[in-house]
Amino acid sequence: MATTVHDDSGARPGYGQLLRTRGAWTFLLPGFLARQPFAMLTIGILLLVQHTTGSYTTAGAVSATAGVSMALFAPQGGKLADRFGQAAVLIPGVIIHAAAISLLISLALSGAPLWALFAAAVPAGASTPQIGPMVRARWAAKLTGTPLMGTSAAFESVTDEFTFVIGPVLATALCTGVHPSAGLVAEAVLTLVGGLLFAAQRGTQPQPGGVAGTREKGASALSVPGVRVLICVFLGIGSVFGGMQMSLTAFTESIGQPGINGLLYGAFAAGNMGAGIVCGTVAWRSAPQRRLLFAYPLLTLATTPLWSVQSVPLLGGLGLLVGLCIAPSLINGYTLVESLVPANARTEAFTWLTGAVGLGQAAGSTVAGRLVDKFSAHTGFLVPLGGTALALLVLLTLRKRLTPVGGGTVVAQRGVGHRDPVSVD
Repeated sequence: MATTVHDDSGARPGYGQLLRTRGAWTFLLPGFLARQPFAMLTIGILLLVQHTTGSYTTAGAVSATAGVSMALFAPQGGKLADRFGQAAVLIPGVIIHAAAISLLISLALSGAPLWALFAAAVPAGASTPQIGPMVRARWAAKLTGTPLMGTSAAFESVTDEFTFVIGPVLATALCTGVHPSAGLVAEAVLTLVGGLLFAAQRGTQPQPGGVAGTREKGASALSVPGVRVLICVFLGIGSVFGGMQMSLTAFTESIGQPGINGLLYGAFAAGNMGAGIVCGTVAWRSAPQRRLLFAYPLLTLATTPLWSVQSVPLLGGLGLLVGLCIAPSLINGYTLVESLVPANARTEAFTWLTGAVGLGQAAGSTVAGRLVDKFSAHTGFLVPLGGTALALLVLLTLRKRLTPVGGGTVVAQRGVGHRDPVSVD
């Protein structure tokens, strides 16, 4: 079954029309609740372990272990969701996650050896529900080939960034104002309740096995060259999140104002959200791969001065600017999945990209933590610059892989490698 690519030269439908899509609210509301923990997990672990050990390096390493585990296991969960249905993967996953978080909290507060913290962080990260990719797959199942598909990609980016505004601020406030473990307790509760509510909405989940009800054995979104390039791009974006979280935490601690950490990170995430809102209202005439090639260098440029800033207001302003540059890259990366990946592998593709953000975030927080402990809080801000610069090099070198063969959209008849040429702009 061929998929028609929408010509973006016309007016783009607005968010209001998107939200009137039949059945949308039944998965959007529980999905919003369940995706909050994604932005709370790593910073919650970071703050708890730093409190119990006194080391940013150790806290970053344990947090990174959870992030790496999440990145490695998420695509496998996405593949299983494509094959067996989202609910079949989500229900046991959220129960395991809540149990793993409870174990990690208990070990950290009881002064358990570091190897035990690392061991507990693995299932905590591996079982993190990938609600964002599942919501995107539900939109794709309803809207592929319609003008609303691009609007949904922008809307999901805005929702993600709103999550990154609320999640870290909430986790930080709970950890610093209530109890060092309160952020992770809230994360586990939201995961369990939100995940079960989302899984109950079976009527809107994509048909297991793909559009045609079958899936070619061994077919994987990872076999698409463009997806591998996007993974590198999203790794760089993740390094920004991880580097900013660690460095802002260390910076605010060093000036004796840990309470403003959430506000500074919130400014960064608010910029991301604001740019996402704007991107979703514009009827773009250029292809998403061209927009990505324009947006990503701006992101690298925006991270350049972070390490040298001493002023809190200026750092907040620069964080806002960096956030403004992230959303266009995320939106265009996710939008490219529609034309690069068949419908029966999109949940997997989305989880690879989301997992790449998590992996980049984990690596970024680890490297930034070591830099902070060895040098100063400011040196951690070199991580976003280094991560995006390396990803930009890969993007520019392999940019042709982001164009579907023949300018067409991948279809789901004969696995990932089969394409049917269609009209594009």
